[in-house]
Amino acid sequence: MKAVAQGCLAGVVALVCSGVALGQESKSAPLAQQLAAALDAAKLDSIAAKDPSKPGGYIGALYLPGLQLLTVAAEYSAPQLLDARLVKHEYRDIYIELNSAASPGSQQFVEDLGIDGLKAQREKDGPFDSFEDKGKRTAFNSDWNQQKLSEQEYLKIFAAADARYAEMLTALLGQLKKGS
Repeated sequence: MKAVAQGCLAGVVALVCSGVALGQESKSAPLAQQLAAALDAAKLDSIAAKDPSKPGGYIGALYLPGLQLLTVAAEYSAPQLLDARLVKHEYRDIYIELNSAASPGSQQFVEDLGIDGLKAQREKDGPFDSFEDKGKRTAFNSDWNQQKLSEQEYLKIFAAADARYAEMLTALLGQLKKGS
């Protein structure tokens, strides 16, 4: 009986903790909204920057106003080519290159539907965000079982994805502040 009670208590604690984790505001939310506003003000549909966390790495984003922000980070084998494109503000070309010709195994991709940052919990029947890292895609649709993940694994992936996305957005905002 004591073991059952302890098991129930552990389950309740886990449920309460996960509810807090699922409902908390993401780190990327305010940054995504800032980037969208800055892109609107600059009348841009894309932006790119060097990735400050990875030598030879770049970040590119394609902005579809009111719909989504697609962001990719990857290493590129010929950084001098992307450096030249950055100087010329050829952001869409950089985004395309990072999607198609990035160094194998280095790509991270974020689908931010609604341009409101990553959210661990999907609103009922609403769209959901996703994060792909080195070919492994995680959908933040609140259905970790379907993805063969435990709730803890799902939340751990979400926390890492949200932190990384916040870094990516910060770099892109920095590029816009430089004068796009």
